[in-house]
Amino acid sequence: MDTATEHRKYFPAVAIRRVAMISLHTSPLAQPGIGSAGGMNVYIRELSRHLAQRGIEVDIFTRRDHPDVPAVVELFPGVRVLTLDAGPATPLAKEQLFCYIPEFVSELAYCVSGQPQLYDVIHAHYWLSGWAAYHLQRYWNIPFVQMFHTLAVLKNTARAGPPESVLRLQVEQGLARIADAVIAANPDEHQTIASELGAPPGRLCTVPPGVDAEHFRPLDRAAARAHMGIEPNRPTALFVGRIDPVKGIDTLLQAWQRVQAILTPEQPLLLFLGGVCENSVHGPQPDRALARVIAEAQALGLAESIRFLGSRPQSELPLFYNAADVCLIPSRYESFGLVAVEAMACGTPVVASRVGGLRFTVEHEISGLHVPPDDPDALAAATIRTFTDHGLRSRLQVGARQAALRYSWHRVTTTVVRVYEQVARQEAVQPCPA
Repeated sequence: MDTATEHRKYFPAVAIRRVAMISLHTSPLAQPGIGSAGGMNVYIRELSRHLAQRGIEVDIFTRRDHPDVPAVVELFPGVRVLTLDAGPATPLAKEQLFCYIPEFVSELAYCVSGQPQLYDVIHAHYWLSGWAAYHLQRYWNIPFVQMFHTLAVLKNTARAGPPESVLRLQVEQGLARIADAVIAANPDEHQTIASELGAPPGRLCTVPPGVDAEHFRPLDRAAARAHMGIEPNRPTALFVGRIDPVKGIDTLLQAWQRVQAILTPEQPLLLFLGGVCENSVHGPQPDRALARVIAEAQALGLAESIRFLGSRPQSELPLFYNAADVCLIPSRYESFGLVAVEAMACGTPVVASRVGGLRFTVEHEISGLHVPPDDPDALAAATIRTFTDHGLRSRLQVGARQAALRYSWHRVTTTVVRVYEQVARQEAVQPCPA
């Protein structure tokens, strides 16, 4: 009998009242687009908020990476972020964090030891958090749900950056087999977790990403452009994402050079939202990663056609999505592609690599266009098509909003709560309804 089965037979069948979420390597307080913060951070924040609105208390545990971060922050009513000391209070590369997981688990167990009511379920995000959740389950004897968000085997297949470690590959395989439920973000990931990682069918389900369709919605395009000083008819594209090899920024710049060469008279503009602009005596200055991208753009002669704006908070993103004619997502791998869904919810067409979750969230010729990854010619051609074919763009704008409404947080939260209840009752998890 495997470890998860041994634990499951003792789980109480109770209503879900409290959830412990673990996001060890990145805090939900961090702004997406900076460092390792991205779509996963948004996912955790939004899922927690919507769980709390249903009366489920959520504590999110993360590792301290700065000495000034408060120990406890109320993120929303009913949602707390608890920052624990594990290793030095400084940002560390993800591959350095595994050795601090025992310390993190001990701190977490001690932190909650005096609470009168324990949690009903642990929800772990990313493989490092999953390994922590597995050890916490042994302390608490409650089920744990695993979400990987990205998979090492798929990243290696996509050749998205340096190869992932053997350690990560082995831990992800182990977690897929011992977690009480594994939530995949798309059908491809579901298939990989089942066939290559060996997750039992009764513990694996697919739940797509969510989007706040009230926050991300169509706005007055002319007003959005006027606010940012963009000419009304200037062809404008948008990129939103972390500076990471997986995001295909090199492909983006090469494609943009081709767009510039063909549409020179129209002076197309690319808004680049990612990286960090740090304050200095000389004004905002890009950090090392963003400075490297800017230097690459300058070497390609693109300095005048790209605005490097650093990362922006979620509250400002709808303005940028609405100001753009198209959102470009040249990723080599995406688990679910949250940026795509946010753009679509604003009625902005997407040109995206046909990889991972983007194959499912973006419908070719309906809500956006698919292009092969690592193909700047194809990306440039699709971008030019959205700029110049006004009938196509109008059709995609309507299709994008309609497609995004399928990914409401109400539906996502309902399905996740059902998974929690099923593992608490020791039942097999069911797939997300169509």
